[in-house]
Amino acid sequence: MLSAARHLSRRIPVASAFGQVRSMGHAQSFHINTPDNTPETYFDFTEENYRRVYKILSKYPANYKQSGIIPLLDLAQRQHGGWLPVAAMDKVAQIVEVDPARVYEVASFYTMFNRTKVGKYFIQLCGTTPCMICGSEDIKKTIEKHLGIKNGETTKDGLFTLLEVECLGACANAPMIQLNDDYYECLTPKTTVALLEACKAGNPPAMGKWGSLPMNGQVSCEGPLGKTSLFEVPSPPKVDADRFKDGKVDPASVKAHMAY
Repeated sequence: MLSAARHLSRRIPVASAFGQVRSMGHAQSFHINTPDNTPETYFDFTEENYRRVYKILSKYPANYKQSGIIPLLDLAQRQHGGWLPVAAMDKVAQIVEVDPARVYEVASFYTMFNRTKVGKYFIQLCGTTPCMICGSEDIKKTIEKHLGIKNGETTKDGLFTLLEVECLGACANAPMIQLNDDYYECLTPKTTVALLEACKAGNPPAMGKWGSLPMNGQVSCEGPLGKTSLFEVPSPPKVDADRFKDGKVDPASVKAHMAY
């Protein structure tokens, strides 16, 4: 099943209270052969990635290899420049010993998998309510104007792809984009252009200490006053190290044993 209903719901334009119409772009839920993406196109994991394949599969019982479909698809996508040709999906199906349709339905359901070619820098712009209120439409227009592309398009040099998506979970630092794996937050039109130019130069800004980069100079989700609490690491609750030494647990005392 190719999740047609889910796909359709993401494609229906939604009119906002401000009169704007949003059309959430997404890949088609079916495969169309292109010169570089057919079932006959060659794909295989590199020797280094095969070591990763075996490590992934070692986490699951031998009769549950299919549990590794998602991490193996992610590995294939990273090897193939950020997108999954149908031949890569077939290779994963072969490795986990399932019908290819089982892999196709996973790849077509999760939006983390790109089944058509994307640019070197894949820009996913959050357009959900908190980001929209904080200016995501201005960020979108800035990106489109600076790169000369529209939502769902890729620049002619193959460097950038822009896609408006639903919530990426960084509402406190809206508006924001996900650039490949990285979050760039608290954007303005000016800092957005600076970010795009840094990417063109092959030097995107490094992530901050907490795994994202607010572009206004703040640290993570700290407010204008900086850090105001949790200045020390709290001490863990005291737990009796011998509480399970006889291998028995009284259900009535589970909370006490768990230090609740």
